[in-house]
Amino acid sequence: MTAPAPAGGAADPAAAMLFVLGPTASGKTRLGVELARRFGGEIVSFDSRQVYRGLDLGSGKDLAEYAATAAGAPAVPHHLIDVADPTAAAAFDLHQFLGLAREAVRDVRNRGRLPVGVGGSVLYVKAFLEDYDLPGGPPQPEIRAELDLLSDAELAARLARLAPDLAARADYSQRIRLLRAVEIAMSRAAAPSVARTETLTLELRPLLLAPYFPRKEIHARIAARLEARMAAGMLEESAELHRRGVTWERLESFGLEYRAAAQHLQGRISLEEMREQLLIKIRGFCRSQDIWFRKLERAGHVIHWIPGGDPDRAAALMEKFLAGAPLPPPELRLADIYYGPKSA
Repeated sequence: MTAPAPAGGAADPAAAMLFVLGPTASGKTRLGVELARRFGGEIVSFDSRQVYRGLDLGSGKDLAEYAATAAGAPAVPHHLIDVADPTAAAAFDLHQFLGLAREAVRDVRNRGRLPVGVGGSVLYVKAFLEDYDLPGGPPQPEIRAELDLLSDAELAARLARLAPDLAARADYSQRIRLLRAVEIAMSRAAAPSVARTETLTLELRPLLLAPYFPRKEIHARIAARLEARMAAGMLEESAELHRRGVTWERLESFGLEYRAAAQHLQGRISLEEMREQLLIKIRGFCRSQDIWFRKLERAGHVIHWIPGGDPDRAAALMEKFLAGAPLPPPELRLADIYYGPKSA
């Protein structure tokens, strides 16, 4: 699982894995579940927040999508959702995720099923595709206390100095992940000869699909989804998480919806301010996801963008892929789209 695999062509069918990517609010869960039903698959979630129990509405778990339908379609099994405790002292990190993801994919394959990776945490997908080798170990309180005194800019500078490779792929959107990256870099510098212990590397022949909508349409979908989540009880969910022991600081560390909800519930911003700030932040997050997708494409990973997330067009590509037939070139590359300085 190192170099990008070719798009199609004869290969071991047991190595096949589908990934359904896409920016927030693009309908990737729905598309992934539909394709899993059609091709005997099981979902492996690639989402950094859906691993936490209780973070349902704000993280967009959409658990109803996996259930059996009234029309008789079977439920779709899923993995790596609700596997971590949000009150735990140590955050669930990329190293833990990769270990569990490799185990889940192996388990799905061993039962003769197709693993379908779904998620918007593009760093997690890239790390899996490129078989990142990350040192693990729990955070050390003394080191964390020292690092907590530094600003985000100072942490980023230290990471760049200690481990340029980690700095190039780090997620700077959440402080807790930046802290963890610096901790890993420091542990690596202290023990550079530590041998790799991870033995779950998998043979991988991936197909990457992603629903595509123009930027304006994605923004409209983001606004509509936010209103739906508010109506469904996102604020109440956040208040319940706090009641169950998730501190306000920890809740804010989960980013976006949970940060804004925590600030509102503490009386720091009004409900209207929360809505306005969230729309701005989520749209900004969408742009940052685009940057990651462009990085994937430029690294040689072929993404087939599906206009409107059309499941039939996606299924046609899947049939060719599973048959080992050559795939057509992508209809578009995000790396080739220029939105202009104000919207890029």
